[in-house]
Amino acid sequence: MTNNDILRRLRYSFELSDSKMIDIFKQAGHEVTRAQISDWLKKEDDPAFQKCNDLHLAIFLNGFINEKRGKKDGPQPEPEKRLTNNIIMRKLKIALDLKDEDILDIMDLAEFPLSKPELSALFRKAGHKHYRACKDQILRKFLTGVQLKYHDNVKMLAEFKWE
Repeated sequence: MTNNDILRRLRYSFELSDSKMIDIFKQAGHEVTRAQISDWLKKEDDPAFQKCNDLHLAIFLNGFINEKRGKKDGPQPEPEKRLTNNIIMRKLKIALDLKDEDILDIMDLAEFPLSKPELSALFRKAGHKHYRACKDQILRKFLTGVQLKYHDNVKMLAEFKWE
Protein backbone atom coordinates (compact mmCIF):
# COMPACT_ATOMS: atom_id res chain seq x y z
CA MET A 1 0.00 0.00 0.00
CA THR A 2 1.15 3.51 -0.66
CA ASN A 3 1.29 6.18 2.02
CA ASN A 4 -1.10 8.24 -0.11
CA ASP A 5 -3.64 5.40 -0.09
CA ILE A 6 -3.39 5.12 3.70
CA LEU A 7 -3.97 8.89 4.06
CA ARG A 8 -6.99 8.69 1.71
CA ARG A 9 -8.50 5.79 3.65
CA LEU A 10 -8.04 7.46 7.03
CA ARG A 11 -9.49 10.72 5.72
CA TYR A 12 -12.57 8.88 4.45
CA SER A 13 -12.99 6.63 7.50
CA PHE A 14 -12.94 9.54 9.95
CA GLU A 15 -14.40 12.17 7.59
CA LEU A 16 -11.39 14.47 8.00
CA SER A 17 -11.58 17.81 6.23
CA ASP A 18 -8.50 19.52 4.81
CA SER A 19 -8.50 21.84 7.82
CA LYS A 20 -8.68 18.92 10.24
CA MET A 21 -5.81 17.15 8.48
CA ILE A 22 -3.70 20.34 8.64
CA ASP A 23 -4.54 20.54 12.36
CA ILE A 24 -3.49 16.90 12.88
CA PHE A 25 -0.10 17.63 11.31
CA LYS A 26 0.16 20.74 13.50
CA GLN A 27 -0.50 18.64 16.62
CA ALA A 28 2.66 16.70 15.76
CA GLY A 29 4.60 19.96 15.40
CA HIS A 30 4.66 20.12 11.61
CA GLU A 31 3.16 22.70 9.28
CA VAL A 32 1.63 21.61 5.96
CA THR A 33 -0.38 23.55 3.43
CA ARG A 34 -3.81 22.79 2.01
CA ALA A 35 -2.11 22.36 -1.39
CA GLN A 36 0.20 19.65 0.01
CA ILE A 37 -2.76 17.80 1.53
CA SER A 38 -4.69 18.12 -1.70
CA ASP A 39 -1.78 16.83 -3.81
CA TRP A 40 -1.22 13.85 -1.48
CA LEU A 41 -4.90 12.89 -1.71
CA LYS A 42 -5.07 12.99 -5.51
CA LYS A 43 -5.04 9.79 -7.55
CA GLU A 44 -1.71 8.68 -9.03
CA ASP A 45 -2.76 9.52 -12.60
CA ASP A 46 -3.50 13.18 -11.71
CA PRO A 47 -0.70 15.51 -12.91
CA ALA A 48 -0.73 17.36 -9.55
CA PHE A 49 -0.29 14.12 -7.55
CA GLN A 50 2.58 14.21 -5.05
CA LYS A 51 3.93 11.15 -3.27
CA CYS A 52 3.57 11.24 0.53
CA ASN A 53 6.85 10.05 2.01
CA ASP A 54 7.27 7.92 5.14
CA LEU A 55 8.29 10.90 7.27
CA HIS A 56 5.11 12.85 6.45
CA LEU A 57 2.88 9.82 7.10
CA ALA A 58 4.68 9.18 10.41
CA ILE A 59 4.12 12.82 11.39
CA PHE A 60 0.44 12.53 10.46
CA LEU A 61 0.05 9.32 12.50
CA ASN A 62 1.76 10.91 15.52
CA GLY A 63 -0.62 13.86 15.21
CA PHE A 64 -3.54 11.44 14.84
CA ILE A 65 -2.51 9.81 18.15
CA ASN A 66 -2.44 13.28 19.76
CA GLU A 67 -5.84 14.08 18.23
CA LYS A 68 -7.52 10.89 19.42
CA ARG A 69 -5.75 10.29 22.75
CA GLY A 70 -4.53 13.72 23.79
CA LYS A 71 -1.01 15.08 23.75
CA LYS A 72 1.48 13.47 26.12
CA ASP A 73 3.42 15.66 28.52
CA GLY A 74 7.08 16.08 27.74
CA PRO A 75 8.86 15.66 24.45
CA GLN A 76 6.87 14.30 21.55
CA PRO A 77 8.05 11.11 19.85
CA GLU A 78 10.27 11.60 16.84
CA PRO A 79 8.58 10.56 13.59
CA GLU A 80 10.13 7.56 11.88
CA LYS A 81 12.00 8.24 8.66
CA ARG A 82 11.18 4.72 7.45
CA LEU A 83 7.76 3.17 8.07
CA THR A 84 6.66 -0.44 7.87
CA ASN A 85 3.11 -1.76 7.85
CA ASN A 86 3.76 -3.07 11.38
CA ILE A 87 4.59 0.44 12.63
CA ILE A 88 1.53 1.89 10.88
CA MET A 89 -0.74 -0.70 12.50
CA ARG A 90 0.84 -0.07 15.91
CA LYS A 91 0.31 3.69 15.60
CA LEU A 92 -3.34 3.19 14.59
CA LYS A 93 -3.81 0.75 17.47
CA ILE A 94 -2.52 3.41 19.87
CA ALA A 95 -4.52 6.26 18.30
CA LEU A 96 -7.80 4.33 18.38
CA ASP A 97 -7.06 2.83 21.82
CA LEU A 98 -7.60 -0.69 20.48
CA LYS A 99 -7.08 -3.87 22.46
CA ASP A 100 -6.21 -7.13 20.72
CA GLU A 101 -9.86 -8.23 20.80
CA ASP A 102 -10.89 -4.95 19.14
CA ILE A 103 -8.43 -5.51 16.30
CA LEU A 104 -9.59 -9.11 15.87
CA ASP A 105 -13.19 -7.82 15.67
CA ILE A 106 -12.14 -5.22 13.08
CA MET A 107 -10.43 -7.90 11.02
CA ASP A 108 -13.59 -10.04 11.24
CA LEU A 109 -15.62 -7.06 9.97
CA ALA A 110 -13.32 -6.97 6.94
CA GLU A 111 -13.84 -10.74 6.51
CA PHE A 112 -10.17 -11.46 7.20
CA PRO A 113 -10.06 -13.35 10.50
CA LEU A 114 -6.74 -13.52 12.33
CA SER A 115 -5.84 -15.63 15.32
CA LYS A 116 -4.54 -13.99 18.48
CA PRO A 117 -1.02 -15.46 17.98
CA GLU A 118 -0.95 -14.17 14.38
CA LEU A 119 -1.93 -10.72 15.64
CA SER A 120 0.61 -10.64 18.47
CA ALA A 121 3.35 -11.62 15.98
CA LEU A 122 2.61 -8.38 14.07
CA PHE A 123 3.33 -6.27 17.17
CA ARG A 124 6.59 -7.95 18.20
CA LYS A 125 10.02 -6.37 17.74
CA ALA A 126 11.58 -7.01 14.33
CA GLY A 127 14.32 -9.31 15.69
CA HIS A 128 12.02 -11.52 17.79
CA LYS A 129 11.77 -15.15 16.64
CA HIS A 130 7.97 -14.93 16.41
CA TYR A 131 7.94 -11.55 14.63
CA ARG A 132 5.86 -11.47 11.46
CA ALA A 133 6.01 -8.73 8.87
CA CYS A 134 2.61 -7.17 8.20
CA LYS A 135 1.87 -7.66 4.52
CA ASP A 136 -0.07 -5.10 2.47
CA GLN A 137 -3.13 -7.37 2.39
CA ILE A 138 -3.37 -7.41 6.21
CA LEU A 139 -2.99 -3.63 6.47
CA ARG A 140 -5.52 -3.12 3.64
CA LYS A 141 -8.06 -5.38 5.38
CA PHE A 142 -7.41 -3.66 8.71
CA LEU A 143 -8.09 -0.25 7.15
CA THR A 144 -11.22 -1.64 5.49
CA GLY A 145 -12.41 -2.90 8.88
CA VAL A 146 -11.62 0.48 10.46
CA GLN A 147 -13.69 2.15 7.76
CA LEU A 148 -16.60 -0.23 8.34
CA LYS A 149 -16.45 0.30 12.10
CA TYR A 150 -15.86 4.04 12.31
CA HIS A 151 -17.26 5.56 9.13
CA ASP A 152 -20.63 3.83 9.35
CA ASN A 153 -20.99 4.75 13.02
CA VAL A 154 -20.30 8.40 12.22
CA LYS A 155 -23.05 8.31 9.58
CA MET A 156 -25.48 6.55 11.93
CA LEU A 157 -24.87 9.09 14.70
CA ALA A 158 -25.40 11.98 12.28
CA GLU A 159 -28.71 10.50 11.08
CA PHE A 160 -29.81 9.82 14.65
CA LYS A 161 -29.31 13.46 15.67
CA TRP A 162 -31.60 14.70 12.90
CA GLU A 163 -34.55 12.45 13.70
